[in-house]
This record gives sequence, C-alpha cells and structure tokens, in this order.
Amino acid sequence: MAFADPQTITISAVTTPLPRTDTGLGNSKYTSADGLIDLTGSSSYGKRVRRVLRVDHSKVTSDPFIPAQNVKVGMSHYLVFDLPVAGYTNAEALAIYTGFKTQYTASSDLLITKLLGGES
Repeated sequence: MAFADPQTITISAVTTPLPRTDTGLGNSKYTSADGLIDLTGSSSYGKRVRRVLRVDHSKVTSDPFIPAQNVKVGMSHYLVFDLPVAGYTNAEALAIYTGFKTQYTASSDLLITKLLGGES
C-alpha cells in the first residue's frame, strides 16, 4: 500500500509537491517537478523487517575548485526501523521512535546541530 499521492515536503519554508513517480514491490517514490527532491518509502522482509523513509535532495552550486563553474551536489537523510520478524508491535516501535524524536528535537534540534558539527 502506497502513501497518499502527492506527498509534500517543506524545506527552508518552501513547500514542494512530490507526485508519485514509481512504485514497486514494497516501495514507492515521489519526485519534485525539477527532479531535485525524491522521497522514498520502502519495506523489505527477510530475517528482519526493515522499513525506510528517505529523502534525497540535490542542488546546483559553485564548484569549490573552479568557482566559475557550477556542479550538482546532493545529500540524503533517512529514517530506518530495523525490527525482528516478531516481538515488537507497531505501537511499541512507534513509542520508541517518539522517545527518540523527542530527544533529537529538544532545544531546537540541538542534538542534531551538534551531530552535524561533528560531535558524538
């Protein structure tokens, strides 16, 4: 089952629609009109159940080695649930995620700001 179509994402106060552009067995992909933002949701099943929500973002910026030229760069951010096949309910996994989210969003995302700065 896929997410609602379209999805939207807001980055730096700009909301971008992401219509569904691909579906497969256990995954769906949503892409911005300019192709610079992708949102992917996927689930895979084996010895463990892995559920991933991922955003890939690209932009064009000046080349640090040749400033007169532009280059396309990109980054990704993902959220992964790695679960045993049995033993955790969706409610228990959600409670763990909620506690984790509370930790990393506390004090205006201070923990993430420190992580991006190289602290651990």
